[in-house]
Amino acid sequence: MTEDIKSSQKSERKAAETSFFSRRTVLAEIATVGVGAVGVANISTVGSARAKSDDSVMCSTTDSSGTKATKATYSVRIENVSTAMTLETTAVDDELKEQPVPLSPGAFAVHNGKAPIFTSDEPERDNGLEEIAEDGIPTRLAKWLAEQNGVSQSGAFTTPVGMDASAPAPAPLTPGSAYEFEFEAKSGDRLSFVTMFVPSNDLFYSPDEMGIDLFTSGEPIDGDVTDRIGLWDAGTEINEEPGVGGHQPQRQRGPGIDLVERESIVPISEVNGYTYPDATDVLNVTVSPHNG
Repeated sequence: MTEDIKSSQKSERKAAETSFFSRRTVLAEIATVGVGAVGVANISTVGSARAKSDDSVMCSTTDSSGTKATKATYSVRIENVSTAMTLETTAVDDELKEQPVPLSPGAFAVHNGKAPIFTSDEPERDNGLEEIAEDGIPTRLAKWLAEQNGVSQSGAFTTPVGMDASAPAPAPLTPGSAYEFEFEAKSGDRLSFVTMFVPSNDLFYSPDEMGIDLFTSGEPIDGDVTDRIGLWDAGTEINEEPGVGGHQPQRQRGPGIDLVERESIVPISEVNGYTYPDATDVLNVTVSPHNG
């Protein structure tokens, strides 16, 4: 299948998602599905996530089988902590030699099953992950997750905290800004989410395929979970040097115009060719239970 035919097919599939990243913003109209971006109070947490025992943030319920389950309301904050020097490239152009790392709108799922979004060492499932990994568009994945068994809540986060939510377009996450969203979960639930490493062809940040366990010994976790987040290669587009490639969102002519490959999803550490900043130099993720 030629690149032209493949690009044509992808363009048709994304006809309703005609927007893409320009150099400074996302010109998109993305429908938030389920629980979307919300403005909640700033969350200040330090260190590794820990269990939090606090009756004000959780309660016990009994399900139809008579089994007691602990429930809690959570806020998640994804903050861009990159700087103008985080990504170093081989470019001669001063503007490209050192760069920050924007992040894209993304999708999340609260689930009690395994691997709701992807499976390591297997190809992308044609569920919408490719659109996030290549173009930062979460619409299709958010819709797909809402229909999956084992997923209790899902949605898209599209608007940085403090930005007018009524603005016509969502926006990428630039240094110093953050996405926040809320959900309810019960003991046994896990959290998965994806957001694009924008100066790339098809890379995304995510917990591993299992997601993050939201309870420890029956208590809701509370704190920094950044050490659970990794950079993944979706295996759908040939990698170019990060921050430089002509088929990356900040420089490409539109979504779906790329150098197609069909490989499996793997951690970027298993892919040869380029150097990427540590996840902790790009984002900080905190999970906090609270009185909903």
